[in-house]
Amino acid sequence: MRDLHKVMTRDEAIQQFEDFVLPYVIETFEQDGQPDYPARSEEWNNWTDGLCKEGIISDWQYDNWTHPDCCG
Repeated sequence: MRDLHKVMTRDEAIQQFEDFVLPYVIETFEQDGQPDYPARSEEWNNWTDGLCKEGIISDWQYDNWTHPDCCG
């Protein structure tokens, strides 16, 4: 575990996810217009895993954040 001096907030992470990742999920998995919540959740997990590995969020944030509303 490491201590980070500055981390991204959950709200910032959700906003970036909705701006940059969610459009890809919609285009790839939701051609029928129905939300694919498993795909959204998987991408949220991948997104936060990457943020943690890059030191943008802490281990605690990664372990404790719940999925945002857009993931069902």
